[in-house]
Amino acid sequence: MTLIDLKPGQSGKVKSIQGTGPVKRRMMDMGITKGVSIQMRKTAPLGDPIEVNLMGYELSLRKADCKLIEIEIEE
Repeated sequence: MTLIDLKPGQSGKVKSIQGTGPVKRRMMDMGITKGVSIQMRKTAPLGDPIEVNLMGYELSLRKADCKLIEIEIEE
């Protein structure tokens, strides 16, 4: 399951990031690393960007980047 599969209000833990090079580095610089809890806030009407809460910060991510972040849903 990837980050894009979460519904607004759902939370998940990051399992891995599939990107390579600068894409992976950029996500890691934002704090998206393995084991971090991330919550879906909302999705724009056309699906891009996607807003998430991460460690108390609100981030806007591109839909393409969200497809690279594997998560597991938290209960």
